Amino acid sequence: MTGSNVGGETVLVTGGTGYLAGWVIAGLLQHGYRVRTTVRSLDKAEQVRDAVSEQAGGQAAGTIEFAAADLLSDDGWDEAAAGADYVLHTASPMPFGSGVDLVTTAREGTRRVLGAAARAGVRRAVFTSSGLTADTGDPDTPASEATWTAPSGTPVRAYPDSKILAERDAWDLAAATGLELTAVLPTFMQGPMLGTASRPGTVEVIRRLLAREIPAVPNIGWNIVDVRDIAELHILAMTSPAAAGQRYLGSGTFLWYRQIARILREKLPDEAAKVPVRAMPDLVVKLLARRNPQLAMVRSELGRTRLVESGKARTQLGWHPRPTEQTIIDTATALIAQSREG
Repeated sequence: MTGSNVGGETVLVTGGTGYLAGWVIAGLLQHGYRVRTTVRSLDKAEQVRDAVSEQAGGQAAGTIEFAAADLLSDDGWDEAAAGADYVLHTASPMPFGSGVDLVTTAREGTRRVLGAAARAGVRRAVFTSSGLTADTGDPDTPASEATWTAPSGTPVRAYPDSKILAERDAWDLAAATGLELTAVLPTFMQGPMLGTASRPGTVEVIRRLLAREIPAVPNIGWNIVDVRDIAELHILAMTSPAAAGQRYLGSGTFLWYRQIARILREKLPDEAAKVPVRAMPDLVVKLLARRNPQLAMVRSELGRTRLVESGKARTQLGWHPRPTEQTIIDTATALIAQSREG
């Protein structure tokens, strides 16, 4: 990304150790912003600096300010937001193994972060939502920013519900406080990881192929978008006058799992020659889903093509995501390098 922020305004980014947050922080530093980020423990500060320095350089990473704050506690949020010009709320609990109530954590965290932003009088807050919040429920009708998904209220859909309800809370709070808000709705993020932090769950679809942990690929697919492009979309949404009060879907191309496998085999013949491309029967997926929470969450996606219309971000903000095939290769290359280092 290019461009600069001559004024050196301060941006608070929540969840500094996160997959997306690292790229957002790096992009902001490259644009000349002062960055403050929240971490649950200040012991994570050097981890964040080391990760961001890979992209923004050590000198810029050394300027990052840190604030200790947790989504489930009131402590620290007003101090974190004090003096900030903008707030980018990227922190959100992730499914599987987190041991937290996803819905409660996402909703309470949203109210704490955006409440602090409103009290601090920031110019604008950007909320990281999800493409899941704009699903039409009709396979023939593309998701758009005008669509609002209804929560399911079922345990297996706790993660989508957490995103749906948290975004609704965000807009309600903005309306009640006068906070200027913009929401970014990423679809299925892939792309390289910064630093040595734990891998985001989304890139497991590629890691499992490379590691040959699955004998065949389920008949599911995703609208893949690059985490680096979503980071850029956050920065565009933060400053564009047109973005006030708007939602922006950030999506790339829809690919079936088997298509991802074939791209890997074709473009990385040495490392991915044995990646499975054989289809896993739907019946097998449904049986395995009884014991596997990941498969249980995607069971309803079997055979479904998700259509997404993300032209609004392109036309209003000038957002230009990179080719999806390049994202797949860059993700795989980063995972291969990480496995060799580990």
